[in-house]
This record gives sequence, C-alpha cells and structure tokens, in this order.
Amino acid sequence: MTVGITRAQDGTLYFLYATGTADLTGVWRMRPGGTPQRIAALPADGLPNGLALDPRTGTLYVTDSVLGTIWSVPAAGGTPTAWSTAPELAATGFLGANGLKIHNGAVWATNLDTGTILRIPVLADGRAGAVQTRATGLAGIDDFAFTGHGNQILAALNGPSEVALVQPDGTHSIVLTPADGLQNPTSIALRGDTVYVMSAAYVTAKDPNLLLAHLNR
Repeated sequence: MTVGITRAQDGTLYFLYATGTADLTGVWRMRPGGTPQRIAALPADGLPNGLALDPRTGTLYVTDSVLGTIWSVPAAGGTPTAWSTAPELAATGFLGANGLKIHNGAVWATNLDTGTILRIPVLADGRAGAVQTRATGLAGIDDFAFTGHGNQILAALNGPSEVALVQPDGTHSIVLTPADGLQNPTSIALRGDTVYVMSAAYVTAKDPNLLLAHLNR
C-alpha cells in the first residue's frame, strides 16, 4: 500500500510503499512528468508510515510503526539510517510511531498505541536528541498538522473518529467528532484557514471521505 507522501518545492513527490516484500518496500520518488523510482529500500517486515522532508538538509524522515523506528534517508537516495529507535516510538500492542512532521528544528512524531505526541530535536551534527513527550491521552492518534500558531496541533484520532486541538502545553480539546462525518480519520492538512481531514473508514467500513472545516484563528 502507498502511505506517507510529501512534496518538495520543485514539485517532486516522495512517497512510501509498503508491500511486505524486499523488492518494493521503501521510499519512492516521482519527479514532475517522470515515473516512480525507489530511492531507498526499507525493511520488508516493518511498516513505513509517516514521511516528512527537511528542505534545509535534504533529508527525508520516515516513521516505522511496526519496528518503532524513525529512519533518515537522503532525498537524493541512498541507504537509510535508523535515526531514532527510542523506546517512546515502540508499539505496545498494535502500532507505534505513526504521524511525522518537521517543525522548528525538530522531528515531531506520534505513537498510536501510547496516544502521545513526541518531539525529537535534530542536533547540530544531524543526530537525534533526547525524546520529549509533548502531549498524552490522545487515544488512537494518527497523523497531525501544525496550525501555524506556534506548537498548536490538530491531530487525527483514528479509533474514536475525532480530531483534537492540542495546545502547546499538551492539553487538548475535541473539535470534530463522528457527528461531523468522521470515519476513522488518518491524516490532516491545512491550507490557509481550511482544514482537510481524510477519513479511511478502516473500522466503520461505511464512508471513507474528505471533510473540510474552517480553522478559527
């Protein structure tokens, strides 16, 4: 299946492909007008999930939800490095490290099983710093997006079919629910004040959809 996707400023798309086979699982690149090309192989027994590009360093970061790892891969392609295998990324029964974003000099990731948002500083030499747990109690958290207001976050909660607004101090409130049409939301994107929430309907199997909402700043 195709999972994480990110777009570079020149229009190049990077995406993850997880097939459970060594010949296809990994990071793929597709330049405008081109064809898909695998630029880095990832372990076939893992589940690459979240993907983000740090344009300052030309580094791609990948969460692996099964192996509890954040990989780093040069955007030009090459051998992946296990950038962080911190215990906070590990699964505790189902899936661990999941959503992923680059924000203010750090890699931010979620852990679905533990319901947490984690911040890992990128050190001056590119290595991972100590993990900071920035929010807890977010059952079934999947992907997320920064609102543009500091470290404020909108997070998709897959299991309960909700979206949480997470404040910089880690507190949160529920701002969208199944009553709004959510069906196991997996990812969130913002463009201006418009919020896009993608529902996969993994569990409900009723109504995979794209929900649009307005962010009141």
